Amino acid sequence: MMGPAPTGEQLCGAIGEPEVMEPALEGTGKEGKKASSRKRTLAEPPAKGLLQPVKLSRAELYKEPTNEELNHLRETEILFHSSLLRLQVEELLKEVRLSEKKKDRIDAFLREVNQRVVRVPSVPETELTDQAWLPAGVRVPLHQVPYAVKGCFRFLPPAQVTVVGSYLLGTCIRPDINVDVALTMPREILQDKDGLNQRYFRKRALYLAHLAYHLAQDPLFGSVCFSYTNGCHLKPSLLLRPRGKDERLVTVRLHPCPPPDFFRPCRLLPTKNNVRSAWYRGQSPAGDGSPEPPTPHYNTWVLQDTALESHLQLLSTMLGSAQGLKDGVALLKVWLRQRELDKGQGGFTGFLVSMLVVFLVSTHKIHTTMSGYQVLRSVLQFLATTDLTVNGISLCLSSDPSLPALADFHQAFSVVFLDSSGRLNLCADVTASTYHQVQYEARLSMTLLDSRADDGFQLLLMTPKPMIRAFDHVLHLHPLSRLQAACHRLKLWPELQDNGGDYVSAALGPLTTLLEQGLGTRLKLLAHSRPPVPEWGISQDPPKHKGSGSLTLGLLLRPEGLTSVLELGPEADQPEAAKFRQFWGFRSELRRFQDGAIREAVVWEAASMSQKRLIPHQVVTHLLALHTDIPETCVHYVGGPLDALIQGLKQTSSTGEEALAVAVCCYDDLSRLLWGLEGLPLTVSAVQGAHPVLRYTEVFPPTPVRPASSFYEPLQERSSLLPRLDKPCPAYVEPMTVVCHLEGSGQWPQDAEAVQRVRAAFQLRLAELLTQQHGLQCRATATHTDVLKDGFVFRIRVAYQREPQILKEVQSPEGMISLRDTPASLHLERDTRQLPLLTSALHGLQQQHPAFSGVARLAKRWVRAQLLGEDFTDESLDLVAAALFLHPEPFTPPSSPQVGFLRFLYLVSTFDWKNNPLIVNLNNELTVEEQVEIRSGFLAARTQLPVMVIVTPQDRKHSVWTQDGPSAQILQQLVVLAAEALPMLEKQLMDPRGPGDIRTVFRPPLDIYDVLIRLSPRHIPRHRQAVDSPAASFCRGLLSQPGPSSLMPVLGYDPPQLYLMQLREAFGDLALFFYDQHGGEVIGVLWKPTSFQPQPFKASSTKGRMVMSRGGELVMVPNVEAILEDFAVLGEGLVQTVEARSERWTV
Repeated sequence: MMGPAPTGEQLCGAIGEPEVMEPALEGTGKEGKKASSRKRTLAEPPAKGLLQPVKLSRAELYKEPTNEELNHLRETEILFHSSLLRLQVEELLKEVRLSEKKKDRIDAFLREVNQRVVRVPSVPETELTDQAWLPAGVRVPLHQVPYAVKGCFRFLPPAQVTVVGSYLLGTCIRPDINVDVALTMPREILQDKDGLNQRYFRKRALYLAHLAYHLAQDPLFGSVCFSYTNGCHLKPSLLLRPRGKDERLVTVRLHPCPPPDFFRPCRLLPTKNNVRSAWYRGQSPAGDGSPEPPTPHYNTWVLQDTALESHLQLLSTMLGSAQGLKDGVALLKVWLRQRELDKGQGGFTGFLVSMLVVFLVSTHKIHTTMSGYQVLRSVLQFLATTDLTVNGISLCLSSDPSLPALADFHQAFSVVFLDSSGRLNLCADVTASTYHQVQYEARLSMTLLDSRADDGFQLLLMTPKPMIRAFDHVLHLHPLSRLQAACHRLKLWPELQDNGGDYVSAALGPLTTLLEQGLGTRLKLLAHSRPPVPEWGISQDPPKHKGSGSLTLGLLLRPEGLTSVLELGPEADQPEAAKFRQFWGFRSELRRFQDGAIREAVVWEAASMSQKRLIPHQVVTHLLALHTDIPETCVHYVGGPLDALIQGLKQTSSTGEEALAVAVCCYDDLSRLLWGLEGLPLTVSAVQGAHPVLRYTEVFPPTPVRPASSFYEPLQERSSLLPRLDKPCPAYVEPMTVVCHLEGSGQWPQDAEAVQRVRAAFQLRLAELLTQQHGLQCRATATHTDVLKDGFVFRIRVAYQREPQILKEVQSPEGMISLRDTPASLHLERDTRQLPLLTSALHGLQQQHPAFSGVARLAKRWVRAQLLGEDFTDESLDLVAAALFLHPEPFTPPSSPQVGFLRFLYLVSTFDWKNNPLIVNLNNELTVEEQVEIRSGFLAARTQLPVMVIVTPQDRKHSVWTQDGPSAQILQQLVVLAAEALPMLEKQLMDPRGPGDIRTVFRPPLDIYDVLIRLSPRHIPRHRQAVDSPAASFCRGLLSQPGPSSLMPVLGYDPPQLYLMQLREAFGDLALFFYDQHGGEVIGVLWKPTSFQPQPFKASSTKGRMVMSRGGELVMVPNVEAILEDFAVLGEGLVQTVEARSERWTV
């Protein structure tokens, strides 16, 4: 008895699994479960799992709408732009809101916390520097540098415990529920001058340390630990989580704060100093009477603690009863979280957007009756059009002359948004880079909302935008301790004093400004990661400034400015020339230009396109070393690690764009020769390319070939070559297809066979004329003419425009002629009309987006490396790559192959192939209405369409490029592999120590196959193109000096592919065969599940089977041993071993 392994095991769990849910998006609980139907059920029959319209009875269908329904419809029309959007928004809000049950459990926990906090015992008064009273199990959660400070401290239970923040307002969102609790410290603890020299912050930290020690002993709490408030190293908070099953329910954050009106506001203005240089640096101020530097950030952090309750009152007054405003805040928080803008130090937090909503309500830009969606739109519109780094805003309506001016705040802070007191800048910690990133994202989102796309909601609120997938290049500064030296070099003493020694925050602003200036026109946006705020146990020392790992910068590049190797400076005699020289250092040199001007200039070394893409790397490392003493070894630049996978054998400095351009140039020359041919009976009406090389998407571009005669036996009578058996297989040469259309004429016959014969005559005549008039080596056949030009081989196919129509003609017995699609007519139309159109459209796309070639080639390299290349046509994968450039939302089109490839993996793994066609709107020919029509037509005809449907303006109904595959199982396998590869590759690229072995995600999983056929490298012509390129391979019979060749090379000779054809022909009914055409050494074999089912005995179907008696009947089962032996016999000389994994099936 024999049977296959369960199908689930065969394709990595893909074939047998009926459903694969997309991973839940970080930050929004179970999004996707309801908000959009994103289940994929590819392994089931197409009818199953499809979205079907709800069937209603006639009475229900024509029932009059109720008043409630009419109101709902009117609201939808006014407040949302479609019913679908309203449903999606309501479902999302349901998902992220807290349920009443959970609120009750959280409230109960908060009451317990309150009871325990007020019962913590007091401590007698001691000097601030005498901390011997602290118990052994707890450390002060603050770096006390310098240690000596005046003042006394005693512990008393808090005078008041107040819940502040979004929990009470009902705007906090799952899954991370944090409740902020303010503990008002009694006045007796504080002294008049506590605002100076970190005294208040030291007392605050000691207060928390004592609380932490006592609360940690309470069995109510599952964890008690410290964390920094918004990443500020001077302001720790105490985190409490319940014990048991509710541990992940909530995190309560305790924030000690001073009594209201304790600090005099005039002492905490942004122009005042509260950290004395003599105390902080241990040196007396310069005797020249220069004033102390202001400490605006330090002052703001003190002010923040005094304003916790007043902010809560303002928010509850404004948002209290307006559900639409609360919904808007929740949606904005989801929007920020998906873009990673709200996390860590200097993030654009949920509190800031809540205050922004209050500001817009107070200026009548938002009305309290608006829906959540309208609030989201209004805030995004405001952010997109208002630059708070130039024109700050204020919630303060008072005209008190003692209040500081906005200009004072602009001088001290990058971003200005004042609270209702007019003294506290809410955006004090937000850097200019972060705000510009928020602005940029808001502009993209507004464009997306204005386009009214069907999937706008999905792209805006459900698609995560991690830094590595949103930016073209990223760079990691590691270790962070190098920024300390940068602060010294940039003379940032006042900033260090202001930030309490946090050199990362002090250096960040000057660092980003320096790089923005240096990258200039190459840069669209520079963003920095906000290092996550760490948590640490109460018995540990607080993490050091360098403890947050690495600082990551993301560069979004302008493709138009990227390829310039020249930074042009001012003329030599201009006063700006000295500044230019100082900025660029030794790289700046005087140069004379063609117009006679002598200018300062910087020239970068970059010959190929891939090197030009990496010029920002040279700029960044040069400027950081020159101005900040950060050496190149500490800058880990991630811009082109994947380039190695599409580099040719000897072209380690190029990713092949130049070689493709040479081939395209040669094609252009040939097409000119064809246009100008004299002596053809009909003139040439069009010459069109129809090969991946001619649309820049061939993974490994062809090189000019000049065969070495020692590898071949010449066949003189046919002026051809024959590979010699005693030599390794010669180099693989693929001819590039060119379609040559001839003008219409009444002389063309109207019979299909006659047309073919006339075409054959034209092929022969073409070869004669090209040889006579231009001396080109040609070989003609009935269907094509191969032409050797400059070492490249082109396959010219003559086409007649009416031929597909002639093939469609079907004559009835009565003599009536009707037109009907036949396989032959469809095939011919695809090859002579649709393929050239597609090639020219993608050629145009490459001219617009220079990164398209690299992205499409990386995508194809990966699919083929997974041994799935045979199932996906070149054209289908090119179109998926094109979709990333034509429909990049919510991103912008990629400017580097790396980020494009990551998005390709994301698109393949998350797109709902079953319920949606992938619309690739080439040349923007499809209108919105036509796209809606295509989608509805798709759903109506879903069962007749292929598993993977790709629609273009020329192919709106049939998806011609996916008609022959992939099957549901193969597509599902690709989805699974992409979903596994994406997080692995993103983790590698975001590793600050360098990406490690980048080829890991390209290596195929071989453990899923039943049989592995290993091939001899001697007969694999493309052996050097393998993912793991061999250290040494065989010579392939090419002369290194290309020159005129009198003989046509052997075309399309690839023994593994020929062997595969034989295997499929002989055993295609029993097994599937998988192979990587780019130098793969292994063929993977999977038995078909049906092949092991016993078949009734028939003399006509004995191939590969043996006869057994079962239950008195003769049945046939596969003869596996004989089949495996046949595998080896068929591939004699090519096959090294046949490795059977017999544990995967039963005999």
